[in-house]
Amino acid sequence: MTTATSIFTPVEKDLSILIDNLTSLVQAQHPILGAAAEHLFTAGGKRIRPAIVLLVSRATMKGDDLTPRHRRLAEITEMIHTASLVHDDVVDEAELRRQVATVNSLFGNRVAVLAGDFLFAQSSWYLANLDNLQVVKLLSEVIRDFAEGEIQQGLSCFDTNVSLEKYLQKSYFKTASLIANSAKAAAILSDAGEGIANQIYSYGRNIGLAFQIVDDILDFTSPTEVLGKPAGSDLACGNLTAPVLFAMEEKPSLSILIEREFSEEGDLDQALALVYDSNGIEKARDLAHQHSQLALKELQYLPSCPATDSLRELTDYVLSRIK
Repeated sequence: MTTATSIFTPVEKDLSILIDNLTSLVQAQHPILGAAAEHLFTAGGKRIRPAIVLLVSRATMKGDDLTPRHRRLAEITEMIHTASLVHDDVVDEAELRRQVATVNSLFGNRVAVLAGDFLFAQSSWYLANLDNLQVVKLLSEVIRDFAEGEIQQGLSCFDTNVSLEKYLQKSYFKTASLIANSAKAAAILSDAGEGIANQIYSYGRNIGLAFQIVDDILDFTSPTEVLGKPAGSDLACGNLTAPVLFAMEEKPSLSILIEREFSEEGDLDQALALVYDSNGIEKARDLAHQHSQLALKELQYLPSCPATDSLRELTDYVLSRIK
C-alpha cells in the first residue's frame, strides 16, 4: 500500500532539514513558549503541507536545486498550519492530537492561545523576509481564511440549512487555502509563469478539499483508537459535514434530531445510525474522488520528474485512506 512516506521520497532529505530547522526558527525568549513550540514540532505528523510545497518547488525548478526561499516557504507553511491546530484544539477543548497531549492540555488555554499567536507572528515575520509581495499576499490570505473558516463553523452549528456549497467554502478556508496558496507561492518563487502557478493553485485547492472530505468521512468510519476521539464527534458538536449533508437528503428525520441538538436520550445514537443507513458516506467518497481527479488534471503541463510523479500519486493516496 502506498504511504505518505513513500510518496515523499523525492523530498525526504528536504523534510529532514525542515524538521531540524523548525524548532530553531520558533525560539522564544520565554521558556514556556519555547517549550510549547518544541512540543508541537516533535509531535509527529505526515508534514503533508510542507511536502507539497517542496514537491512543487522541485517540479517547477527545471532541474536546479531548491533555493533557501523555497525551503523557508515550506517551513512557514508548517508553522502556519501548526498555529492553526493549536487554536483549533483550544476551540475544540481537545486533549489529544495524533495521540499526543495538546498544548492546551499541557500548558493551559492562555499559553496555548499565545503559542498559536506567536507562531502566526513568527511565520509572518519570516514571510515578509522572503521579499516577494505576491507570496506575502497569498500566505496572508491563508491566515485570514483560517479565521473566516472557524467563524463560519461556529455560526453554523446544528444548522440543517447549510448547503453543500457552504460546506465546501468552509472546507476551503480551513484546509485547502493553505495547500493551494503555499503551493502557488512555491511555483511563483520558481518563476514558473502565471499559467503554471494558477494550475498549481487549482491542484492544491482540489486536493485540499479532497483531504478534508476524506477526514470528514473518517470521523464516521475510523475506530476511536485511530481517531483519538469517538466516531461521529463532529456531528455531536453540530458540525455538519459532507456525509451528514448527503444523509439528510435521504433521511428527513435526521434533520429533526440535529435541530433539537440531540437533547433527548438516544438522539445522537439514532442520528449516527441514520447516517450509516444512508448513502451519505458513499456520496461523500464520490465527492472526494471528483476533487482528486480535478487535482490530477492540473498536473498535465508539469515536466515529468519524480516530484511531479509524487504529486500525482498524492491524488490516489488521499482516497486510499478510506478504502
